Amino acid sequence: MQLALSNEKSVLKIGADLGMNSKTIHNWIREHKLANNIKIDARRTTKKFTAKETIEDENIRLRAENKILKQGRDILKEAAAYFAKDICVS
Repeated sequence: MQLALSNEKSVLKIGADLGMNSKTIHNWIREHKLANNIKIDARRTTKKFTAKETIEDENIRLRAENKILKQGRDILKEAAAYFAKDICVS
């Protein structure tokens, strides 16, 4: 975390260099700022869904996310099959 706070590299780049998920580093930075009463940039925080979100709104949001996830899954399945075919032929 200290590396991310004192470095000009992006957290994404630091995470890649260390073999870590950048979200983990972001969480550490957020916890550090909260513990030390350092202002958190509101633009960089993720949107949290409030309790006012209705069931219907949540269902719409979740269906949209599910559709995107299924598309990604299908693409990865096709890519895995394509590369598996190349490995078996070689």
